[in-house]
Amino acid sequence: MAGRLPMLLITDPLGSGKTTLLRHLIDTMPHKLAILMNEFGDIAIDSQIVAGKHIRLAELGGGCVCCSLLGEFEAAVEEIIETVQPEIILVETTGVAEPDALIYDVQESLPRVRLDSVITVADADAMIRYPHIGHTSRMQVEAADLILLNKVDLVSTEELEHVQATLARLNAQAAIIRTQHCRVDMALLTGTTHARDATLPTHSHQPEFIAWSYTTRALLDRQCFEAFTSSLDGSIIRAKGFIRFAEGTYLYNFVAGRWELEPFQAEETTLVFIGPRTTLSPRTILSALQQCER
Repeated sequence: MAGRLPMLLITDPLGSGKTTLLRHLIDTMPHKLAILMNEFGDIAIDSQIVAGKHIRLAELGGGCVCCSLLGEFEAAVEEIIETVQPEIILVETTGVAEPDALIYDVQESLPRVRLDSVITVADADAMIRYPHIGHTSRMQVEAADLILLNKVDLVSTEELEHVQATLARLNAQAAIIRTQHCRVDMALLTGTTHARDATLPTHSHQPEFIAWSYTTRALLDRQCFEAFTSSLDGSIIRAKGFIRFAEGTYLYNFVAGRWELEPFQAEETTLVFIGPRTTLSPRTILSALQQCER
């Protein structure tokens, strides 16, 4: 394994905080980084959030890095090694990715790379609000070398112990680190990988979610938008993007009923909504948003 370039694979159920972790690592890691990002939906929100920090981005669009993009992933990694010559590669997968095929691909098809750690971010608050763990989320937890139990400040001590016990039952090998805003010492994230069975996964990927995007150059009325986002129900489990109000532009994050706005620069309102395939209604969302346009 000597001389092979370390790679950190970061995954999470939708909205748990892996982009927050990525931003934290960019700000704190004293290494030359290269980042591969795979987003769910046709608008790349996360790459816009981390752009402009002197980090080379090789962006993978589309639906699922674990299935349809393996060939492209290999080519992107090889190109990054040749052109950027990084010290560490960070891979941020979409929140609906099943990581087992990607792990296999790194181990078997990228001889110049070693899988240094598979990091899964878990949302303590969302696991209390929505205790059912879906197929994809379970696979992400089971694949982890290290689990960051994030948003611990949003739950009680008793709830936190319950969530951690649930994660430990799903993955007894992974260390679990409690975090707020994914603030963690970078030294804890590297060199944690364990031996894995190098067998090609044979799962048949059944997408549980769909994504719908909304873009406008019109300004939105803030009071109207806040009423809209406060009324979102279980048909939306994740939303993110940029919103332009008369008083300024903001980065918008919605996860499991909680939402926040952070001042941010963007030229237009661009939002992505993700929800269950059976219940997400783009027509209803569009109608509500159009009522907020000014």
